[in-house]
Amino acid sequence: MNTRETVTVALGDRSYEIIVGDGVLAQAGALIGPVLRQPKTIIITDKNVATLHLKILQRSLENVGVTHESIILPPGDQTKSFAQLQSLIDALLSHGMERSSTIIALGGGVIGDLAGFAAGITLRGLNYIQIPTTLLAQVDSSVGGKTAINTPQGKNLVGVFHQPRLVLADVGVLDTLPQRELRAGYAEIVKYGLINDPDFFAWLEDHASSLLDGNLEARRIAVVKSCQSKAKIVAADERETGMRALLNFGHTFGHALEAETGFCDALLHGEGVAIGMAIAFDLSVLKGLCPARDAARVHRHLATVGLGFGLEHTQGMIWNLARLVDHMQKDKKVQDGRLTFILTRGIGEAFVSQDVSRDDLFAVLEGTIAA
Repeated sequence: MNTRETVTVALGDRSYEIIVGDGVLAQAGALIGPVLRQPKTIIITDKNVATLHLKILQRSLENVGVTHESIILPPGDQTKSFAQLQSLIDALLSHGMERSSTIIALGGGVIGDLAGFAAGITLRGLNYIQIPTTLLAQVDSSVGGKTAINTPQGKNLVGVFHQPRLVLADVGVLDTLPQRELRAGYAEIVKYGLINDPDFFAWLEDHASSLLDGNLEARRIAVVKSCQSKAKIVAADERETGMRALLNFGHTFGHALEAETGFCDALLHGEGVAIGMAIAFDLSVLKGLCPARDAARVHRHLATVGLGFGLEHTQGMIWNLARLVDHMQKDKKVQDGRLTFILTRGIGEAFVSQDVSRDDLFAVLEGTIAA
């Protein structure tokens, strides 16, 4: 499968392309060259990704005369920290970065978020390019310019909006991912169907198995469709003052779960989002907003792809519901002390709501644990 497709994120003079296809990484140098201000780059990646993909990227840059140096960071969500940010910026400055140099983020969401944040604040702003190597990063975190690190108080609470110059999504590299990582990334794909595209959700019901089993065409279609959906929303609401909040469907719950686990591998981000989306449907049913049959359909699909677990199944943890609600209270979307949630009137009908009480949250969380 050599089909390549381009999606444009339309942001005026800051517009950029997302190029999706198989074998894109080996062609990265030729694709990156036209957007560079000077042929000097620094690649930021992690140890796991470097072992698998770094040499391919380096070779592609060398083939077109682009110089490169590499900074290799520890893997894992705990790398999104103040300590690692400071270390990364020190390394960038030590490598002699100039304002016309370009950072290349090669990795999953952690590397993309951290490298993008560093690019946004080093020398008051450096260009950067995203080369996402996980399914989750290809369909979500590499697109839209959100960059951030975590703090003890919560996920992604410190960061900047800083758009990349280019995104290269090679669906072929997804073959190197463990099934658990693929399923976690798939949760973000499902999100696009659930917020505003019921036809896409129906397509996923028919094609999820082949996508997860390695069908490159199914993966390409899903990545392109997801990127098109996100690009349209970002172009309309870059700074999340309105409809972009829909992209957080399931995330308020998911982020609280991640914070409670200490952002470790006990619960991957996509797994938290999957639980969060299921809870959002349950909460919407509880409040009389959504047909129970739609919630049941979502639960059934998540179970089919291996994401159908509730809180009672996450590594045998005992959840403190009061602490989970407190984590939600620190969410970025809180306004005037009021919690903001993405609820739904049915599949493809998500909306923003501030009409959720603590009693509602306790009721739905208790129901999730008891399920």
